Amino acid sequence: MNISIRQLTAFIQVADNGSFTRASDQMHLTQSAVSGLIKELESSLGIVLFDRTTRQLSLSVVGRHLLPQARRILNEMQLFENEASSLTSLAQGQVRLAVSQFAASSMPAVIAQFSKQHPEIGVSLLDCSAENLLRHIQDIEVDLGVGTELGFMEAEDDINADLLYQLPFCVVMPDNHALAQKYEIMWQDLLDIPLITLQGPFIEQVTAELDDRIASHIQQARYKVNFMSTALEMTRQGFGITLCLPYMPEVIDWVSANGLQMSRWHNPLKCGSFLSISVLLVRYRLLPLLLKASCRAIFPVILMTYSILKYR
Repeated sequence: MNISIRQLTAFIQVADNGSFTRASDQMHLTQSAVSGLIKELESSLGIVLFDRTTRQLSLSVVGRHLLPQARRILNEMQLFENEASSLTSLAQGQVRLAVSQFAASSMPAVIAQFSKQHPEIGVSLLDCSAENLLRHIQDIEVDLGVGTELGFMEAEDDINADLLYQLPFCVVMPDNHALAQKYEIMWQDLLDIPLITLQGPFIEQVTAELDDRIASHIQQARYKVNFMSTALEMTRQGFGITLCLPYMPEVIDWVSANGLQMSRWHNPLKCGSFLSISVLLVRYRLLPLLLKASCRAIFPVILMTYSILKYR
């Protein structure tokens, strides 16, 4: 079996573009040349990568399964070339970072500190959802990621994840709200109070750990929004109260400056622990960190910057 980089590149380009014509434009080859590369790859593997009709071209079941692996191979080849040119010096290094929302606010500080120490190393930053961060890591589109833990990460045996810090869930309400006068706020206190919640995996994690009655009340919140800023402004306007992660100092400052109060819960969950979101440093296990000098250089800067947040 003799599979070439050009064949894998053609496979990815045709899959991404859904067309031999557009793929050939991207590769600066003729359409027949790209088609020939795909046929050679299919012949070498003994499989069909694309389902072809007169009107439509789509990945076969096998093609969809193999596409992520093809991406990883090409990304690893690119990393190999980059590292080969920078083994003798960090000066030619490049670090590719990904970060999800609740960890994003501290990443500029990481890059600023790292740039002072290693101005010769380039840093690229991709901000994305927590769900997509894992995919970018597995496809080796980035070297390191900082993001919130998701349940399915535990099942991914090709991922290394180191805990950086934890964010506690808090409740935010106007200063004049009845709950603001309470010394201790319990989950039961939410019942019969209008709620503003965020959509997505974080609220799902909250409800999974709560008693059914309270979980149902949160799931059926009167208002469901996509952004924390929207939830906080609606709380300020008196629509209800909201659950919040104090993921950046600016959020805490905005809450206190706008007549709102942020409080932690005083009763634990079913399991006896207090609800929080874990922020992790994520990397691809099958691509050891020690292979990339520029990653070795930024690793301690990330740990140092985010470790401060543990004790906030």
